[in-house]
Amino acid sequence: MSGFPYHDGVLHAEDVPLPVLAEAVGTPFYVYSTAAMATAWRDLVEAFDRHYPVMPCYAVKANGNLAVIRTLARLGAGADVVSGGELRRALAAGVPPDRIVFSSVGKTKEELAAALDAGIHQINVESVPELKALSEVAADRGVTAPVAIRVNPDVDAMTLAQITTGTRDNKFGIDIEQAPEVYALARTLPGIDPCALAMHIGSQITRLEPFRDAYTRVAGLTRALRSQGFPISRLDLGGGFAITYRDETPTDLTGFARLIRDIVGPLGCQVILEPGRVLVGNAGLLVTRVIYVKTELARDFVIVDGAMNDLIRPALYKAWHDILPVREPPPGAPAAPYDVVGPVCESSDSFAQARPLAAPAAGDLLAFASAGAYGASMASTYNARPLVPEVLVDGHRFAIVRKRPTFEEMVALETLPPWLDGG
Repeated sequence: MSGFPYHDGVLHAEDVPLPVLAEAVGTPFYVYSTAAMATAWRDLVEAFDRHYPVMPCYAVKANGNLAVIRTLARLGAGADVVSGGELRRALAAGVPPDRIVFSSVGKTKEELAAALDAGIHQINVESVPELKALSEVAADRGVTAPVAIRVNPDVDAMTLAQITTGTRDNKFGIDIEQAPEVYALARTLPGIDPCALAMHIGSQITRLEPFRDAYTRVAGLTRALRSQGFPISRLDLGGGFAITYRDETPTDLTGFARLIRDIVGPLGCQVILEPGRVLVGNAGLLVTRVIYVKTELARDFVIVDGAMNDLIRPALYKAWHDILPVREPPPGAPAAPYDVVGPVCESSDSFAQARPLAAPAAGDLLAFASAGAYGASMASTYNARPLVPEVLVDGHRFAIVRKRPTFEEMVALETLPPWLDGG
C-alpha cells in the first residue's frame, strides 16, 4: 500500500514511524495517509479525463471523518451522502452543496428538507412514497427538487451478498421496468424535476461485465424516457470499484472509463460516480498492540487490544486484512500460524485464523492493512469500549482528527431516572 513504507525495519505512515503515533495516541488507533488518498484520487480522475470526464462524489459512508472528507474535497471531490448526518458532515467539511448527491432508501421528510435547504445537486429517489414525500416538502418550500429516480437494473454484481444492491431481491431502487410509469408520475407532482437517472449495483466489484450489463440497460432506459419527452441530462452510475485486500484484482479504471465512454457517452449526459472504498480503503491502517500470546493444544492465539467493535469487517463479512508487524522481522525469520483475536466477549471477535506470524510477543505493534474504508465508520462502543482515535498524516506531520473519548464523555448522554438516582 502506498503511504505505508518500511524504513529501517519500522513501518511508517508516510514519514512518521508508527511507534511514534502509538506513543502519542495510545492503541488501538486508525491512521490515514494524505498521499495515498491523493494518489487514489489522481488515478481515478486521470482515467476518466482521458475518456469521459465525470463528477466524482465521494461516498461518505466509507469514511466520514471530517479531515478525510476535506482532504478529498480539496482535491475536487463532491460527496455522496446517505443520511442527514452525512449531509451535515459533507457541508461542514467544505464540500460545495452543488457537488452533493443524496442517496438512501429511507430518507425522512426532515432529511429531505435539509437537502433542499442546502441546495444540493441532486436527490436520488428510491420509491414512489419517497417521491411523493419529497414533492410535499418541496412544494411547502416553494422550490423545485432536482431528482434522479434510482432504478434497480436486476444485475448481479458478482460480489458478496451483503454488499450487492442491484438485483430484484435487494431493497434499493425501483424496478427498471416500472421506471417509465414512475417518471410519468414524477412529471405530475409539484416541486419535482425528474432530470436524472441513478443506479448502484454493489461494492467491491472486480469485473467490468456487471457494470457493462447495468449501464447498457440504463442507457436503453434513458433513450426510452427521452422519446417520451423526459429531458434526462444526468446519469448517476454509482460506485463499487474494488481494491486489493488479499489477491483480488482491483477494478480496471481505464477499462471502466472506456466502458462509460462507449455505452453512455453518446447520450451526452453529465455522469456522476460515487467512489468510496477505492479512494480511502488502502489509505488507512488500524494499529493495535499485542496483549497476550496464548498457547493452547489445539491452536495458538494472539490477543490484541483492537476488537470487532473497532474493525467489524472480518466478523461481519469474513473479510481479509493483511496483518503487518510494525517492526519488520529479520529476513528468514520463521513464522507459525496464529489466530489473531480481540478482547470482546464474542467468539466472532476474530481478525484472522491460522495467520502466519513471526514470533509475536506481548507489547508488539501490529497493523491491519486496507482499513481506511468501513473501519472507523462502522465502529461501535460495544463492551463499553471507546471509539478509537483517528490520525491523519501528511508527510512528516500528523494530527489527531478524532480523539479517544473518555468514560465520562461516553456516558454524558445517559441519565438515571429519579427512582434510581442517589442509590
